[in-house]
Amino acid sequence: MDLSIIIVSWNVKNLLRENLKAIFGSAETQNFAFEIFVVDNSSKDGTVEMIKREFPTVNLIANNHNAGFAKANNQAIKKACGEFILLLNPDMCVLRETLEKMVKWMRENRQAAVAGCRLIDQNGNTINHIRRFPTIWDQLAIVLKLPHIFPKILDEYLIKNFDYSQEASVDSIRGSFFMIRREVIEELGGLDERYFIWFEEVDFCKQVKNAGWKVMYAPTVKCVDYIGQSFSQIKTGATQKYFRNSMLKYFKKWHPAWQYWILKIAWPIGIFMVWAGKKVNFKRKAKT
Repeated sequence: MDLSIIIVSWNVKNLLRENLKAIFGSAETQNFAFEIFVVDNSSKDGTVEMIKREFPTVNLIANNHNAGFAKANNQAIKKACGEFILLLNPDMCVLRETLEKMVKWMRENRQAAVAGCRLIDQNGNTINHIRRFPTIWDQLAIVLKLPHIFPKILDEYLIKNFDYSQEASVDSIRGSFFMIRREVIEELGGLDERYFIWFEEVDFCKQVKNAGWKVMYAPTVKCVDYIGQSFSQIKTGATQKYFRNSMLKYFKKWHPAWQYWILKIAWPIGIFMVWAGKKVNFKRKAKT
């Protein structure tokens, strides 16, 4: 088996259908063997029934609860047989040459433990997604909403000057298209299940780099990313809670204790600043 594709879904039936159609369509003329796993986190939109009816060859794991991103991926990783494992978000659309080119690229770049491709939007524009590993300063800026006051404060963290036309070794790549070499899974295991959502791919990249492997960006391979369709269904308060919890777990694992505590203390301040800002704006609008 050349490639195992793992998709974790949650209430995105129509996008998932198009995703699977694109995968099967792209593989018709390609010379490689693949398998697909869909791990459904208790969708309520008929996703499970759709897969059983329309894609009977897909390996379906239907959870009776939302297990989160890391744990759901690990369920399939344990069953996957591929030389390479691709974690693919449901709101993605591979192009005809995406999968074969990415497998070929991985075989030609043995130093790459994990690799991502050039992500593009529906109009073909490159999506900026390469990031440096989080530091206390950039994450504190995010928590305290400082980019609203200082727009360039996150430029280094977001690598605003990154050249997406050039192959590069990077800190971390977006988890929406995340290809892993099998021997790396065998060495490090799967994703850290302490993260429900967010930071799990950054954490894995951190493990990879610490083990002496490389995380790579491959610009010659493209994939369409519709960005965050599952997340858009979650209420803002819940997304903030998930993001906060994952950020704190990441810092507790990888950074000195004082940094963890500063971020933990800063979160209520950030929430208060958002509330105060909304109240001020409301009063201004009321006056006008």
